[in-house]
Amino acid sequence: MEQLRKPELNDNLAAYATSDSGGRLHDEPDQIFRTPFQRDRDRIIHSKAFRRLGYKTQVFVNSEGDNYRTRLTHSLEVSQIARSVAATLRLNGDLAETLALAHDLGHTPFGHAGQDRLHALMQDAGGFEHNRQSMRIVSVLEERYPFWEGLNLTRATLKGMMKHGEVYSCDTHLLDLCKERLSGFPAMEMLLVDCCDRIAYVHHDLEDGLDSGYLEFEDLKAHPYWSEAMRSCNDQYGEGFRALRRPLQIRTIIRHLLNVCITDLIVTSTQSLQKLQLLSVEAVRSLNPEQNPIGNSPAMASSIRSIYEYLHKKLYRHPDVIRMSRRGERMIELLFREFTSRPDMMPRHVQRRIDRDGLERVVSDYISGMTDRYAEKQFLYLTGG
Repeated sequence: MEQLRKPELNDNLAAYATSDSGGRLHDEPDQIFRTPFQRDRDRIIHSKAFRRLGYKTQVFVNSEGDNYRTRLTHSLEVSQIARSVAATLRLNGDLAETLALAHDLGHTPFGHAGQDRLHALMQDAGGFEHNRQSMRIVSVLEERYPFWEGLNLTRATLKGMMKHGEVYSCDTHLLDLCKERLSGFPAMEMLLVDCCDRIAYVHHDLEDGLDSGYLEFEDLKAHPYWSEAMRSCNDQYGEGFRALRRPLQIRTIIRHLLNVCITDLIVTSTQSLQKLQLLSVEAVRSLNPEQNPIGNSPAMASSIRSIYEYLHKKLYRHPDVIRMSRRGERMIELLFREFTSRPDMMPRHVQRRIDRDGLERVVSDYISGMTDRYAEKQFLYLTGG
């Protein structure tokens, strides 16, 4: 039998890629068959919070249709893009994949409307923000180990999840990591995931908006980003493209746009990295924000902003989407009011954290962890619906 050996990080990693996990907050022995970042990825995939993303709103409430994206499918799509680009840029693909899979763990039910409403309700108790909540989930709320709270992810992963370098005041165990995160330029893998997140949701929200009928194909033809892609598809596929059913034309255009956008990200980032000649992770940490080498070209970044503005006007602010959002906001308002006035209605294992973390924070944890359908179920039960 061939001798088993401990897996190592990809030998092809660049000097500017993250290779040191930094260890864990609670010491654990290394695993024979997986690197620390692979273990982090697997812990996130096996978590309850990750599974619940399958029933949390991306743009459309889960009950609106089976083919629209959810927080879960979005996270998977971001991780695929991030891992592919990381391999080309010689970044740590395991870390990039891990950060992508974890980046939306802290989202509430009912999308950004749910987050905004919960933040307003929490104004006198530290507010609510989904990145901070993600940190709380992986370091406190997930219960899978007998001797510590959370998933005990590596320090490098935890810092990579800190998009703004902030946590809630009750999460004092993370304050030292916050200081480390803010003491220098962030890891390249974190910056990459942020770019891939933006690329994924802009293009996939376009697709879902068109499928739903809230966006109109003919109207999009007037947008330069879309019209140029249509011309390219016409040139490449000819009469075959024009003869396709409209849904397949949409898929073809979206696929083309993603390819162009991701290629631009790779080419632009490669050129920037070559100019900087970064020879170590320490050199990365000494960069200033204006030197950020990971990102799209100015022209492509402008196109992405333009299409986002189009989505904001035509899709995110569509009357039907606003009605869906308002319905979710009302549910969260009632649930927050009910559980803060009667915390004994929450599960006992949730109530146990009240003395340590505060009533409002624990209620916020409980509500934000709900799926769309569970929040609606609780709302209907409490209102007699």
